[in-house]
Amino acid sequence: MRYIDESLADGETIIQRGKWPGIFWFGAWAALILLGIIVVGVVIFLTAWIKMKTTDFAVTNRRVILKTGWLNRHTHELAVESVEGVSLDQSIVARMFGFGRVVVTGTGDAVIAFPPMANPVGFRRAIEAARADCGGEVHLARDDRVAIQRAAEANENEPVVEEAVEAEAPRRRKRRSSFIGLRSRR
Repeated sequence: MRYIDESLADGETIIQRGKWPGIFWFGAWAALILLGIIVVGVVIFLTAWIKMKTTDFAVTNRRVILKTGWLNRHTHELAVESVEGVSLDQSIVARMFGFGRVVVTGTGDAVIAFPPMANPVGFRRAIEAARADCGGEVHLARDDRVAIQRAAEANENEPVVEEAVEAEAPRRRKRRSSFIGLRSRR
């Protein structure tokens, strides 16, 4: 029961009750919705901030590295010598604002998909420069080199591939799988 109902004298009746204006409720609902949007915005901001602070990616002279996570840490590393290709995904909006995604593929099934980054073209160039500096050669353990040489000598049916003359247009390379699961290009 309300105060006015309790405080009525004997024989006293209410003729009309006053009401709050509807605009008051509009303002209250608008404030509540705005508060909800702010809370959602803070949650989105904190999620993005934590993700950015716990994700590292870099190119060194030997490796391409992606580390994600804080409590559950995941690292993806690929030797520069093992890099087969670097692709870049950039939409029109991403190009306007200077960000994009880089995907690095390596020998076997190795794929590192980086999160959106600033200056993805520079990152791709750094990978290609590191790859060129190492000579693009795959460094294998001695046992693996010997096993590959023996397999090549034993397989007489395999056609001999001659090196292309510099004046000729480069031929498209085919992927072949060796007996130990490494992929080579010819």
